[in-house]
Amino acid sequence: MASPRICVLRAPGTNCDVETAYAFDTCGGRSDRVHLFRLIERPTLLDEYQILCIPGGFSYGDDIGAGVVFSSQLRGHLGDVVHQFLTADKLVLGICNGFQTLLKAGVLPYGAAGWGKSDRSEADATLTWNHNGKYTARWVHLKVAGSKNVFLRDISELDLPIAHAEGRLVPRSADVVETWRNQHQIAIQYAPWAAGSDGATNPINERWEANPNGAVADIAGLSDPSGRVLGLMPHPERFLFATQHPQWTRLNLEGNGAGLKLFQNGIDYFA
Repeated sequence: MASPRICVLRAPGTNCDVETAYAFDTCGGRSDRVHLFRLIERPTLLDEYQILCIPGGFSYGDDIGAGVVFSSQLRGHLGDVVHQFLTADKLVLGICNGFQTLLKAGVLPYGAAGWGKSDRSEADATLTWNHNGKYTARWVHLKVAGSKNVFLRDISELDLPIAHAEGRLVPRSADVVETWRNQHQIAIQYAPWAAGSDGATNPINERWEANPNGAVADIAGLSDPSGRVLGLMPHPERFLFATQHPQWTRLNLEGNGAGLKLFQNGIDYFA
């Protein structure tokens, strides 16, 4: 089968599209970095791709909120083609600003069903300011929370970096979180750093709390019910090589970084 094609959709202010496209290409995909305005000019271009990825960055400068303008562009100009993409046997990945965009557009948490809702005033959740009130960039430890998501296949835990100011996931009610649990949509959660092989606490854990932004239920990423859409705040494209980990020598890491597996899973879905 031909290599799956990936649309890495960028907008003014996006700054992680090159690394994200490189990650997919390294895993055997064929990526194009497509500007949002180009897709608005020719919406049917999206039909040529099997994976849609919205990478991290600061689309439209986060001027009225992270992902707000990008999400309104998707809904206002690309509603039909995005809905068709969601209902097909295709994949969607949103990283950091991309997660914010997918959530505020209604793609997450309920996939094609959520996309059909015209009134976003009753959204089930939002991503808002970190509880420390500032931009935070550091590494976190994550656990996969029983999700059936395609991108997380055969992953139980991993370390990834974060870099965001509006990463605190806040649901409308406790019932929403319970629904996510029942539908296996809580994809990734922040977790304490694991002890070393000798039982010693990881030095990182002594400096940083496990949940860096105060997200409810420690949620770092959400899946749609189908398992074909994933949004996450941490950056897997920034851990493609073992040497990118801040403790790669202490932990004797070699070869690929743990983040590469998410992209490989996306490509392998079409094998």
